[in-house]
Amino acid sequence: MRHEPTRNPQFYVTAPQKCPYIKGKVERKLFTALYGRNTVNLNDELSLQGFRRSQKVLYRPLCSNCSACLSIRVKVAEFKNSKSQNRVLSKNKNVERITKKPEATDEQYEIFKKYLNYRHLNGGMSDMDAIEFSSMIEETNVDTHIFEYWKSENGKKKYLMAVCLTDINKDGLSMVYSFYDPMYQSQSLGKFMILDHINLTKTKKLDYLYLGYWIKENSKMGYKSNYFPAEVFYKNKWTEIDSSNINKFDLNSGQKLPNFQKSSTGIESVIQLPRFSKDPD
Repeated sequence: MRHEPTRNPQFYVTAPQKCPYIKGKVERKLFTALYGRNTVNLNDELSLQGFRRSQKVLYRPLCSNCSACLSIRVKVAEFKNSKSQNRVLSKNKNVERITKKPEATDEQYEIFKKYLNYRHLNGGMSDMDAIEFSSMIEETNVDTHIFEYWKSENGKKKYLMAVCLTDINKDGLSMVYSFYDPMYQSQSLGKFMILDHINLTKTKKLDYLYLGYWIKENSKMGYKSNYFPAEVFYKNKWTEIDSSNINKFDLNSGQKLPNFQKSSTGIESVIQLPRFSKDPD
């Protein structure tokens, strides 16, 4: 009988590079690889410490003079739709969610390219080819689904409108990446997918919907604070965020190494993370 030895995750730090979110800032990331038999538990535990998944890598910001990127999660049991959010749901009442295995399709890729050209024309992902897109979708060793959103008429699927790559964690759902066909911009599909995921999280009797990184100073990432009540991972703990304290976080304090770094190699690496770990909206 073969026994695989227990392996503690090794953590690395990326070399400094230009921040894609805030002008004049430099970013670094702490990351580790997902491998072995314990990947699901590792993903769950590090998600609780502000990490995000990109393919088979878990990462979080580790910038010495900035803490503007804060992992945010919605407390779904306490969430109530606003009037405007109810209007978004009403506009999309004929949109059907289809659950699939994480397998890329040509139709998904076509919408993905349209979305990037519309929202992130000069971004780091704008020249991703079909192979890289397939890697983004399919390279996962945790519980991951693709949710496709189809326009439905008379109970029949008509055309694909939006897609979301989602992980199922032990305490919630994590929206890894979502995109939509900009032809249907008026449908507010980005907002709709978040609201639909909140409802799906409730249905699964889970506690949180992880939305990625909230960045107050970036207009394309600041919208994530529109889903209260929520918590952000601030100074190594989850902290309630609401309209009364949203301006009180010190975002220039820098990120501190978490406790587990003491037992890691601490090797500084020039390895570049996948381009889609930029966590766009």
